[in-house]
Amino acid sequence: MNPSPGPRAFTLSDFDFALPPELIAQHPAPERSASRLLDGRADTPADRVFRELPGLLNPGDLLVFNNTQVIKARLFGRKASGGALELLVERVLPGHEVVAHMKVSKKPPVGAVLSMDGGFEAELLGRWPDDHGALFRLRFSDEPHMLMAAHGHVPLPPYIEHADSAEDERRYQTVFAKHPGAVAAPTAALHFDDGVLAGLRARGIETAEVTLHVGAGTFQPVKTENIAEHTMHAEWYRVPAETIAAIDACRARGGRVVAVGTTTVRTLESWAAFGRTEGDTQIFITPGFRFQVIDALITNFHLPKSTLMMLVSALAGYERVMALYRHAIEQRYRFFSYGDAMLLQRR
Repeated sequence: MNPSPGPRAFTLSDFDFALPPELIAQHPAPERSASRLLDGRADTPADRVFRELPGLLNPGDLLVFNNTQVIKARLFGRKASGGALELLVERVLPGHEVVAHMKVSKKPPVGAVLSMDGGFEAELLGRWPDDHGALFRLRFSDEPHMLMAAHGHVPLPPYIEHADSAEDERRYQTVFAKHPGAVAAPTAALHFDDGVLAGLRARGIETAEVTLHVGAGTFQPVKTENIAEHTMHAEWYRVPAETIAAIDACRARGGRVVAVGTTTVRTLESWAAFGRTEGDTQIFITPGFRFQVIDALITNFHLPKSTLMMLVSALAGYERVMALYRHAIEQRYRFFSYGDAMLLQRR
């Protein structure tokens, strides 16, 4: 008798697909809940509008949102030599210090004082998290959040080709954002507006919140064909006690835990896997991962060969996800941060 084959070993190329560039959304839909929603739970996908979501869920289900707030983390300035530079602040540390990505022709030396647009200064203290780190630690001349709010730009993703505008400041932010710290929006939550939230309450669907400050690493490409060799970026998260209680109550009544976005998945599964309600996570979810919390997922469409494609394939099944992406491309869904959404359930 031949032994049964083991689980499939996925490689980076398995998560590639051809996307017509015109399907990459450059602006949000006119209304948040007017985005399209691909219901991918049944064998035959259903094309819907996002405002229909409350009717697709059951009374007693629990939706969990990421309440992080996007900061205006992109800052411009000059070196003492006059050379232009760009900072993308990844996190704020005590003592007016920040950790940032730096885009510049030639890196300035440690101790250099950078002149930033808006009239403040940034002193380069070194690399982070160690001497070989890819990020930089800097000390601002005043409180970083205040300086970013006054002089920063919305950190739009690299595939959005226009400069940030007042529309982006309003729409690249969820309606329930409350804890500043993200440099990318939890994009599945961008579709929720007051009407959808009211519809959820009316149907008896409960909500809870977690915080994960989305980092620029969410757009970091996977560079190894063997995906097991990829190292995930670190992001800070917190799961409040009231959210844990809400999950327990949902389980007790037979409801489903529905994650709004992959950042919520990473937060709750990090808590379940490591037992910490707060801290940094580098959890890497690929096919074969054993989910402990999430039953269903609302998510946008993700970049080819990305860690997020791997995560949704782990949850809903690789073949199903790839078939749904083919359907979405055929039906001209809008992709990525300002694009449309899909509803998946755990296999």
